[in-house]
Amino acid sequence: MAASFRERRQSKTSFVEGYDAAEADNGFLAALEHRYVFEISWEVANKVGGIYTVIRSKAQSSVDELGDQYFLLGPYNEMCVRQEVEIMEPDRPVLHRCLRSMRDRGVKVFYGRWLIDGYPQVILFDIASQAWHLDEWKHEFWEAAHIGVPVHDRESNDAVIFGFLVTWFMGEFRAQLANQVTETSATPLVVAHFHEWLTGVGLILLRARHVACTTIFTTHATLLGRYLCASKCDFYNNLKNFDVDKEAGDRGIYHRYCMERAAATAAHVFTTVSQITGLEAENLLKRKPDLITPNGLNVKKFSAIHEFQNLHAKAKDKIHHFVRGHFYGHYDFDLDKTVYFFIAGRYEFSNKGADVFLESLARLNYMLQSSGSDLTVIAFLIFPARSNNFNVDSLRGQAVAKQLKDTVNDIQKKIGQRLYDMCLMGILPNPEKLLTAEDNVRLKRCIYTIQRPNLPPVCTHNVVDDHNDPVLNTIRRIKLFNHRQDRVKVIFHPEFLSSTNPLFAMDYEDFVRGCHLGVFPSYYEPWGYTPAECTVMGIPSVTTNLSGFGCFIEEHVADPKSYGLYIIDRRFQPPEGSINQLAKYMHEFCKLSRRQRIIQRNRTERLSELLDWKSLSQYYRQARQLAMIRFNPDLADLLESNYHQSTLHMPRPYSEPPSPASSKSGSPLPSDDEGENGDEEGGRKRGTGGKHSPGDTDSAISNDSVTSETAPDIEGLTLTPFDSKSVTPEPMTFLVGEEVDDNDSLKYDEDDE
Repeated sequence: MAASFRERRQSKTSFVEGYDAAEADNGFLAALEHRYVFEISWEVANKVGGIYTVIRSKAQSSVDELGDQYFLLGPYNEMCVRQEVEIMEPDRPVLHRCLRSMRDRGVKVFYGRWLIDGYPQVILFDIASQAWHLDEWKHEFWEAAHIGVPVHDRESNDAVIFGFLVTWFMGEFRAQLANQVTETSATPLVVAHFHEWLTGVGLILLRARHVACTTIFTTHATLLGRYLCASKCDFYNNLKNFDVDKEAGDRGIYHRYCMERAAATAAHVFTTVSQITGLEAENLLKRKPDLITPNGLNVKKFSAIHEFQNLHAKAKDKIHHFVRGHFYGHYDFDLDKTVYFFIAGRYEFSNKGADVFLESLARLNYMLQSSGSDLTVIAFLIFPARSNNFNVDSLRGQAVAKQLKDTVNDIQKKIGQRLYDMCLMGILPNPEKLLTAEDNVRLKRCIYTIQRPNLPPVCTHNVVDDHNDPVLNTIRRIKLFNHRQDRVKVIFHPEFLSSTNPLFAMDYEDFVRGCHLGVFPSYYEPWGYTPAECTVMGIPSVTTNLSGFGCFIEEHVADPKSYGLYIIDRRFQPPEGSINQLAKYMHEFCKLSRRQRIIQRNRTERLSELLDWKSLSQYYRQARQLAMIRFNPDLADLLESNYHQSTLHMPRPYSEPPSPASSKSGSPLPSDDEGENGDEEGGRKRGTGGKHSPGDTDSAISNDSVTSETAPDIEGLTLTPFDSKSVTPEPMTFLVGEEVDDNDSLKYDEDDE
């Protein structure tokens, strides 16, 4: 097998000079080597949770590398399939024979293409078609792994059926390949990559039946870890002390826990998505991960750096529109001096850090009031909770604001016509004649209408059982009721956003773009897509050292704070310290000037390259390489010589030269309070737009700036080619985006911020 594999690989590299096996060749090398990769997940074309985002966003980079040698296996969900999958028949004969063999024995199995980026192949199994085998298969699973599954646990029963169907398919596919090998004298390599405990049965059976394929198991969050954190225990300080069998048994998930632990133990390679989840898996699943495979996003870069800033301004205007209506009667703050914070995700009050966020907001409110700040912070909490639709007060506010706007627009149009007519007649317009008595009456009626006796609501919906809702109870306790004197206003929206929402009329992505800061002080977050999505969109965010994303940023980014990523310590200090730290970071952010926020967003957006699957898919390639080596050690030398891993690192951002002597002009810079044209010309022509006025020296940006006059004006990713036989690899720099000044977007957007 190793000899034929080496011959095929050498035949490829012989006529492609300098070929790197990690390059995106659309599966040319994989087809030459007869290498097949199957990725198995419960969330293939079946949106349930965060793994759907992982599989979907990674598909493009997987297809670029593996082409039609890459397959996704999952359960058949008719509702999702109708919207997302193009059903067809396979062109590959071996796959066609495999599916026909299963269909002949009563299995409903579908082949098609997932209608997403990359257009990957999917194979979906209808679990209901083989439900009559359940008792037989549960008995066989007991004989193979000594894991019993109770009758009442429907999810586990579905996992058993799905696992047997996957094993059946993989065995059939491997047998069909064996028949093909005799004709072509080529030994195939098959890699099966399983995600989460719901697919673990298939991996266990593949190993028990000795099917000739290598296996990888990835846990995105341990099952027992989720349950333990939901019980509000001191999870991370007691990781080594838990009696895992007892804890799983007490929560009625012992059989599920056994499936997950057996899959992690049996796999050739075991991976997790972050270091913090690796620590959790090592203590709860009793196996240390072989590799960390961080989650990424399919990043689409803009052709011009200022475009994402313009999108921020447009989305922010939509949020302004909602705020004007929501706070009618109490709209006494300046929207130009208002910043929007938000938290979003599953409604896990403590795990997602909503408790820490609200406590910190109360302290931030006190800080802003004590300092006499004229800045207003509006904090949104987007958590799906049980509710009886929108409350009347929220809908009335939008209706009142719309009525006032329509009235003003109508009067404005009439005034414009009168002004035009007077000027046309050669008469200098008299301001008193432009606004008629009728117009005055209409305006007064609208102004009286917007008076309200009560405070603006803290919740946009009628929440079911609101006296037991943790968010509303905390708001009552900290007394953030949106009083006029409060510098921090709170809005709880217990529903995910969509463009059909009558209040916001915008989807989640646009809402994120319109906000200034995402706050995610999570206690239990194996990865954390919400701060990653903020980063890709150029929105600064707060995360913690207990989230996978926070650990990844700490490892790969020098000085994350200067890039607009604030990392709260929730692991090595008590909750009180974390609350104070978050309040301090938010207060520092509130002291940033408009110019500094734009610079910070530019820097945040540059990190998107670090989170792109084009960079992070190398970890999955490494996992497959390691799995193939463990399955066939004879391939070790050849695989290691053709695969190169790069170490990702983002250096600290460089400041502009601080001395006027190093700039092109010796004239002083205009301050942030001067006109827009002065800012544009000063920032553009002198190349020193990154300077801040003396009043801004306390800000986070100023404190974190590098002041070296000789620092080059580039932002880069340092990629170090990894070679197992090389002792001193030479570093090379991979530029993130363009070589641009931090202030390049000021010309377009400082006025819109």
